[in-house]
Amino acid sequence: MNKLRIHKYLELIIFVVPFLLFQSACTSTTVDEFRQGATGIKTDESVVILGRRQGSEYETREEFVDCVGDRVSSGQDAVTVIPEREFVDAMFPWFEPRTAPMGVSNLERLMADNLVSEQMEKFGIRYMVWLDGFTETSGRTGSISCTAGPGGAGCFGFGSWEDDSSFNARVWDVKSRQNVGTINTDASGQSYLPALVIPIPLIARVEANACSRLGDQLKAFVKGG
Repeated sequence: MNKLRIHKYLELIIFVVPFLLFQSACTSTTVDEFRQGATGIKTDESVVILGRRQGSEYETREEFVDCVGDRVSSGQDAVTVIPEREFVDAMFPWFEPRTAPMGVSNLERLMADNLVSEQMEKFGIRYMVWLDGFTETSGRTGSISCTAGPGGAGCFGFGSWEDDSSFNARVWDVKSRQNVGTINTDASGQSYLPALVIPIPLIARVEANACSRLGDQLKAFVKGG
């Protein structure tokens, strides 16, 4: 590759990449809360956040569940969160995907078991939160090709796609055996992959934004705010 071509590609990188960085940072996130009952939590009470995994088409990712849990359990107004894996292991087999309660009425029957109620009391569980959702990629456009030769190797082209994250959190009050509300979060953004000698991925952080917004809203919800 001659010096003139290299110079042109460097000029493209200087002008195009900052623009795409700005564009990729622009994600849209909306949060909707539907409250069905009063909430509040004491310092000796805790929350457990679980991912729904009964669906045949997708499973709520464990990483997203952990992310929301970390958000709820951090900051000055932090709420105690029992890690999902620790809770599921201690409650085996009642909260495995095939046996987990699908509704509050199922929770009522489950709590009639002394072993379950004792373990719940041991953890200090006040609210059980079920996360359900996924991130979908669509609208892929463009192409990238890579070549190698005597003058060197490089990739050239441009690609883009859209990421959409949609999650909802159903909050069960273990004490009153009621579904006290639902929080829905949707985030979308455009990702880019320009290749000027080397590919430079510019990824929209839609799932991270969905996690932070959902976590903050959930924390306020269980505290009664």
